[in-house]
Formats: sequence, C-alpha cells, structure tokens
Amino acid sequence: MRVLLTGAGGMMGGATAQALAARGDDVTVLQRRPARLGLREVLGDIADLDVVRRAARGQDVVVHAAAKVDVFGRWADFRRTNVEGTACVVEACRAEGVGRLVNVSSPSVAHAGHALIGVGAGPADPGAARGDYARSKAMAEELALAADRPDLAVLCIRPHLVWGAADSQLVQPVIERARAGRLPLIGDGTALVDTTYVDNAVGALLAAVDACGPVHGQSFVVTNGEPRPVGEIIRRVCRAAGVAGPRGRLPLGLAVGAGAAVESLWRLTGRTGRPPMTRFLAEQLGTAHWFDQRRTREALSWTPLVDLEQGFELLRQGLQP
Repeated sequence: MRVLLTGAGGMMGGATAQALAARGDDVTVLQRRPARLGLREVLGDIADLDVVRRAARGQDVVVHAAAKVDVFGRWADFRRTNVEGTACVVEACRAEGVGRLVNVSSPSVAHAGHALIGVGAGPADPGAARGDYARSKAMAEELALAADRPDLAVLCIRPHLVWGAADSQLVQPVIERARAGRLPLIGDGTALVDTTYVDNAVGALLAAVDACGPVHGQSFVVTNGEPRPVGEIIRRVCRAAGVAGPRGRLPLGLAVGAGAAVESLWRLTGRTGRPPMTRFLAEQLGTAHWFDQRRTREALSWTPLVDLEQGFELLRQGLQP
C-alpha cells in the first residue's frame, strides 16, 4: 500500500515507518525536520493544509502519529499541533481521496483522574481530560472519528505509555531524575499500570492499517496487557540504566496539589521546560490505569510479541554505553 505517516521524528512514529517499509509498503513521511529514515519525506507543519495535502496526494492510508506530547506547555501549542493538525489531516484525506485514516491517540483522552481498572476504550472527553495534552488529544480524536464515513474509514489507536531505549517521554525523565536523586514514588508505588513496549505499539499500528476499513469508527487501547505496580516499573527502568531506584515517597494528594501549584508558578513566571511535577503526572504515577485488551486483540487480529521481561532486557541492551 501507499502509506503516509506523520510524525516520523518520534520513537514510535519512526519505528512504524520503518516497519511499514520493511514489509513492502510504499512509505512517505511528514514531519518538520528530516527523519533520515531513507524514505520519501515531505517537510513542513502538520497544521499547514497545503503541506498535508501535498503529502497525502496519491496515498491509500494515512497513519497520523504527529503530536505535541508533553506534561506541560502552552495551550496554543497543543491546540495547533494536536487539534488543528488533526483537522488538516482529516481535510487532506477527504480532498485527496485517501480511503483509510489511522489516528494515533492516547488513553488519557478518557482519563478523568480516577483509577481505570480493567476498562476498555471509553469515549474521549475533552471536558474531563486532565491537562492540556489530554484535552487536545481528546478533541483531536473526536474530530477524527467524526470524519468516519463510507469513503474514509477511521480508526483511533491509543497506545499506552510506550517505552523503549529511545524514549524521551518516560524512560529518559525517570533516568535523569534518578541520577539527580529526585525520583520519589507517588503514593505507595503499588498502583497497577499498563505499559507498551515500542515494538508492540508498532505491531498494533501495522495491524490497524490492515484492519481499517472492515473495522472503522472505533477507538482501541493498546498495551502489553501485563499490568505491574508502578514502583516495580520505575525500578526496572532504573536497573536497566544502572542507576539507583526511587528515593522516598510522596502522598498522592500532596503530589497532585504540589503539581497544580508548580504549574501555576510556571505559567505566572513564564518559565519554559518541563516542571518537576504536574497534576497530570502525579495522577499518572499514583493512580491505577490498566485495560482490558480482549476487544483490541480480536478486532485488530493482533497480539504483542515482546513481553515485559524481554522488553526490559532490550532496554538494558539499548542503554548500554
């Protein structure tokens, strides 16, 4: 198939583009800066409709993985990339006659801060989503699903906490804070959390490309299906990197309050960069969130190939100097 993938500069996007090409698909990638994957590239802003239309022209499928992913930032930036960018992708698909759209979303679009225990993919809820990233992704998912129709099949895939040696969102911050001695557990560290090794997220996206059409107009959460206490996951990441594990504990309520206060301080003072704590981050690290994968695996005809033990060993190998 002729596949356009947006956001190939990220760990999961780049790996997905390479996997599509490896199985024989004709792959084009769209992102701001060269990804240097040896594939046809279109460089530009995902919120520029002319650029997206040029990239989408002649494609059979679009995999939309481009996003602003962070626990803190300006709402205008999240909105432009995640909401307006998705609107441009949808419009480009319609204008250029693309038949399938796989939109990469996030389980945070349906997370209102309370525990998620063995649930499926609840509806995206921008009003209840916690933080600007989750709210913008919820709005984007609603846009994408609203575009599902006979001539444009849409699937939304929500990979949960994707990690690997090249991960800058989970693995790298954990390692950096552990090295600095600033990595406490939130709560008692026993909240069960699902994660997704990057190769499994890639496999699920390829399966979604193939399933999209007969399966459409739906959202699916993707994980390894192996929930573990969040404290165990953090310790295993630290062990793979050869750094000391978490030190001390911070009660969940205190962490949430501190995160909200730090966010307000960052905004009032105009500071840039990632704060040491946010409300969203505290809730993610101190609240259970794991998902029933039966519907996902049946609909996509997919199962993860790399279990957690194998993933942590691959992480250790990838982090070795």
